[in-house]
Amino acid sequence: MSLPPSRSSVAIPVMVILISMISIQSGASLAKTLFPLIGATGITALRLGLATLILSIIFRPWRLRFRREQRWPLICYGLALGGMNYLFYLSIRTVPLGIAVALEFTGPLALALLGARRPLDFVWVVLAVLGLVFLLPLGQDFSAVDPLGAGLAVGAGACWAVYILTGQRAGADHGPATVAMGSLIGALVFVPLGVGFSQLDHWSWSLLPLGLLLAVLSSALPYSLEMVALTRLPARTFGTLMSLEPAMAALSGMLFLGEWLTLTQCLALLAIIAASMGATLTVRGKATITPLERPD
Repeated sequence: MSLPPSRSSVAIPVMVILISMISIQSGASLAKTLFPLIGATGITALRLGLATLILSIIFRPWRLRFRREQRWPLICYGLALGGMNYLFYLSIRTVPLGIAVALEFTGPLALALLGARRPLDFVWVVLAVLGLVFLLPLGQDFSAVDPLGAGLAVGAGACWAVYILTGQRAGADHGPATVAMGSLIGALVFVPLGVGFSQLDHWSWSLLPLGLLLAVLSSALPYSLEMVALTRLPARTFGTLMSLEPAMAALSGMLFLGEWLTLTQCLALLAIIAASMGATLTVRGKATITPLERPD
């Protein structure tokens, strides 16, 4: 008699996570279609600025108090958050969405694999390396993956790793509300930078509704959904499901952007997904992806 409620209690948060991932990747696809209007840097500024406004209204970061030892990690956290957004959007100008997300995932994956000790752990290392070899344009032509775009996606992944490490310290007292303060710090740097390098002549008030939709799809809605899911699922289950994000990104790219991947690229992407799932389930350590630790 207890099985149906148990299944329901698991199925609902799993569906919530899937909806969250669909929202984020739909937002990324929408952002890419808007690049011709004001450029990737302008769209980054628009999304980060409006997402920061939404998060600030919800969490009121000006009321938070941080200890002296938390301030430097908080600054690094905010800069990593902004840099992650900035580099990722620059990368998807020339790299298919699914590949960019897979390359970005190597940041937290590398962080998780730093705790590799057992033989099984190194299976995930090998899978991740194989995935990278066949995704990165290392002197070979795999559907002409742009080297600069791929490098920017890996850079976004490095920012994600810094984001995780510093977020754990900065958010010790305030938890998810720290995201609002981090987003505010990142916005102070990357919104002016994004606007400065954008196509200024094309800015207009008509972009505001699209920017708000982008901010909701990419930040406010998925963040809220993941907070609901995390309270109802074990952290490892949550992290394993989050490992599906590159596949969701590839699907979104195919459906909304017409970005079809080669068989080699699909296999490489699956290798990185398998490595991420395996590391989440088996590697002993603290590097678990949570809403506080994922890209805003």
